[in-house]
Parts: sequence; structure tokens; C-alpha cells
Amino acid sequence: MNIAIVVLFVAVVGTANALFPPKLDGRIVGGESVDIEDFPHQLSLQYYGSHICGASIISGKFALTAAHCTDGNPANVLSVRAGSSFQGSGGQVVKVLKIHQHPKYNKNTVDFDISVLELQSEIKMGAGASAIPLPEAGEKSKEGDDAVVSGWGALSEGGSSPSLLQAVHLKMIGHDSCQHDYNQSPSRPEISDRMICAGVGGGKDACQGDSGGPLISNGKQVGVVSWGFGCARPEYPGIYSSVENLRAFIKEKSGV
Repeated sequence: MNIAIVVLFVAVVGTANALFPPKLDGRIVGGESVDIEDFPHQLSLQYYGSHICGASIISGKFALTAAHCTDGNPANVLSVRAGSSFQGSGGQVVKVLKIHQHPKYNKNTVDFDISVLELQSEIKMGAGASAIPLPEAGEKSKEGDDAVVSGWGALSEGGSSPSLLQAVHLKMIGHDSCQHDYNQSPSRPEISDRMICAGVGGGKDACQGDSGGPLISNGKQVGVVSWGFGCARPEYPGIYSSVENLRAFIKEKSGV
């Protein structure tokens, strides 16, 4: 991630009423420390060896993350750390060979916010590293379903970041309910068909530092951490890229 992108993230987070919503790039609020063996699909996406976003293993050679985590970055500065509960040590580090960023990604609306990462070598699978199943086309999560999101980042809005992996349990929120919540904001952003929502009415959420990380429901990755207003605010649930509605792109680029 270059300096310009970092500055943009800081500026956007500080202006919740901007014309487009702040990105979520990796903070878990209201969760708990967890072991990588319980979330073996979790990856740390790294820029020159430093954590910038979350990602997930979808096969030995491919990973999934958010397009706003890769936008403007060449593949040769990125790598993923697998098989470690810690973002900065342990496990295995594999370099990114190619970024397959969705060609319709729009940084202003944060629509089509997904990238498939092709890795230079295969991740060695084991107790702390394994692929997460993806929903098939037409297989949708339902409002009220249990879900869990994981990642590294600050434990509160504007707080410090832990080195140990965190996770928090949420509930899936229906599209219409989510759009109604965001209609209360001055900018009234659209919750598109490529987006799904999850939350518990405040206090628990993903936020800055964990973008690109996986949202899991019913044993499958249904979402990718994408954007939202603030962190764990009761009036604004978290927004995730819909894996099911972007499934054709993922399969085309990864074969998964």
C-alpha cells in the first residue's frame, strides 16, 4: 500500500459523511482472541512484509481479498502469511504472483469490491492452513443466520491493534433492512446486489485494518470485509462483498 492510499484511508475514516463510505480494512471490535487452527482459512495480506488487510485461502494457489486492498498495488509488493495466529510472525509467507481485481470495482461506491490473488507457490496445508468452502451460485445466506468475521486490527474505533488474531460473532442482516439503515445518513449510499450486511445492533463489528477478511456463515465464506460507517455503531451494520453474487468472477479467475 503506497503512502497516498494510507492518507486516503485516514481522511475517509475521519469523514463519515463523505460522498463515499469509509473502507473497513481490518479491525475487530467486541470480539476475542482466537487460534489460527480454529480459523485456518485466515490470511494476513502484507505489503512489503507489513499487514495491511485480511484475506482467505480458497485453494492452495489462490486467495480472496477486497479490491480496495489491492487497488493501485503491483503484485510484487504483496504477500500472504498463512498458518499463524500472529500477523507479524510464524506460519508461512507466500508471495503474490498476480492480482485479479474485479474490472468493475468502483472506489467511489465500493461496488464489486473483490480481488482474487494468484500465489507464486502453493500454501502448505495443515492444521493451521486450509481452504474455506465457498457458496455455490444461488446459495444465499438468510437474515438472522449466525456469522463470524475474523482479522487483526484495533480493538475499538481509533484504538490500538493486537498482534493476535481476533474474531467476533454477528448475525446476517437483510438487504432491505441494511439499505434502510444507511438511508439515514446524509450521503445515503447504495447497498448494491454485490453487498451483504452483518451486525448485532452495535458493539461488535469489523473495521479499519481488516478489509478483505472473511465473513463465514453455515461453514462457508459468504462475504469479504468491505466498508461501513465507523466501527460497531448501532445504526450502521458492516458491509461485505457478496461471495455468492460475485461467484462467477471468482471461479473464472481461480477455478474454485
